This record gives sequence, structure tokens and C-alpha cells, in this order.
Amino acid sequence: MLKEVLRNKGKILWVLVLVVLLAMIRLFEQNLFYDPFLAFFKEDYQGAELPEYNSVLLFLGLFFRYFLNSALSLAVIYVVFKDVQLTKFITVLYLILFVVLMVLFFGLLNYSEKTDFMILFYIRRFLIQPLFLIVFLPAIYYQKKNF
Repeated sequence: MLKEVLRNKGKILWVLVLVVLLAMIRLFEQNLFYDPFLAFFKEDYQGAELPEYNSVLLFLGLFFRYFLNSALSLAVIYVVFKDVQLTKFITVLYLILFVVLMVLFFGLLNYSEKTDFMILFYIRRFLIQPLFLIVFLPAIYYQKKNF
């Protein structure tokens, strides 16, 4: 086990650097991104009114954050598996998921009579957090290990 860790120390170091960068995105989220829902979802939001927001700035903020998280997540996947084809495939998945989640998010915000804040909360969470990395990494590992 120790020999394997020593053999992969460069890979481990790169993954740690990328994870620290992902954490820094979260740490500086207030300064980096326009998102009036940050404060909204930290409070008791179930009976509250939606905050005022600029749709274009909100889209751009969510896009920028999703892009940064996705780029770092793809880098982690590439560093761990060293597979260009796999990284391209996961990139396409990230793009498809972005479109689907953004359509759902803004559809709920703009066209829902009574917005279900829990659904909105979780859709937004997938847009702003690197949750897909947490799903894809073990799934890819399992796939490569067993097939």
C-alpha cells in the first residue's frame, strides 16, 4: 500500500491541489459570483418570498461557477484515470446536465405558480457544487475495476 502511494504521489498531489481549488470556489463564493439565493437559502426560506434578482446576472453567475467547478472536476477525473476519451465523454455529460438543470431552474423561477423551494434548492445545489464529481468518480472507478 505504501509503495503504491509513493508511486502515485504526483497524482495525489495534483488531486489535492484541485480539491483545494474547489474548496476555494466555495470559500470565496460571496465575492466571485452574483447569487442572491446564497443568503435566501441560508435562512428559513419555506415561507419567505423569493429575493429580487437579475436573471441575466444570475445566469452568468451560475454559468461561471458551474464552469469552474466542472473544469476542476474534469481535471480531477483526468488526473485519476488518465483517459482522454473518458474525459471527453464526461465533458459532454456535464454540458447536457448544465442545459437540463438551467432550464429546470429558470423554468421553476419564472413559470411556476407556487415555486417549490426544495426543488429549486436542490437544482441550484447541483449547479453550484461539484456534486457530479462525487457521483462520477466512484462510478468510473467501479466501471473500470469490474469491466
